[in-house]
Amino acid sequence: MQPFIIPAERGTRFCLYHPAANGRTRGAIIYLHPFAEEMNKSRRMAALQARAMARIGYDVLQIDLLGCGDSSGDFAEARWQDWEDDVHLAHRWLRSRSDAPVCLWGLRAGCLLAASAAVKLKDTTNFIFWQPVVSGKQHWQQFMRLKMASVLAAGQAKAVSDQLRQQLSTGQAVEIAGYTLAPALVESLEAAELKPPGAIGGRTAWLELSTREGATFSPVSTKCIGHWEAAAYKLDARMVNGPGFWQTSEIEDAPALITATLAVLESWQ
Repeated sequence: MQPFIIPAERGTRFCLYHPAANGRTRGAIIYLHPFAEEMNKSRRMAALQARAMARIGYDVLQIDLLGCGDSSGDFAEARWQDWEDDVHLAHRWLRSRSDAPVCLWGLRAGCLLAASAAVKLKDTTNFIFWQPVVSGKQHWQQFMRLKMASVLAAGQAKAVSDQLRQQLSTGQAVEIAGYTLAPALVESLEAAELKPPGAIGGRTAWLELSTREGATFSPVSTKCIGHWEAAAYKLDARMVNGPGFWQTSEIEDAPALITATLAVLESWQ
């Protein structure tokens, strides 16, 4: 693992690079982390998976987006376009070192970012989606509930929701769970949907987790998978046993997810 800094148009981006073992590169993978606190809860799983990918011959680059993790800037400064630019920055860095097929690996809202950033990539891009967020609007509504949870007992949830929307509509930033969000970022997140970046084909792994025996994909996920298949993407969709590590109170591992992801990569060769 090689930590380093990439200069960007605005500040710098902290990265971790995991070169393919023994110099045998089968592909190049960029990891796109989830939104807000989910990023911190997921660091261990992302690191474990990146190392496992490198061991079987993949160059893996993890990048902290603007205002996130150890990159420069404040979360309040970030815009969706800034994060797309960071994906393109990571892509150029990898491309300067390898011409191997590129895969964007996203977790949760990172999947939304992967799909939207891929629109401007010239390469045919493969994807790995971990527990993908299909609707940015729904994801934002779930995030707002963190703010409302503290006032539910007092019956003020609707008032808090209305206040947040009023602040955003007048151009004011809002604070939720220790994160300050600019109206422009919220607007872009709400507009984001997990759509294929054109009918250009490629491969996509869709991996979701559940601790319930016999769990199946939700109707929303099933419909979205169908859209990707209709756009000529070869889908490998799997339900894997494991905890929702991005939201658990304690840091947890999901070893079956790592195994399933490696199995998908092996099947692509």
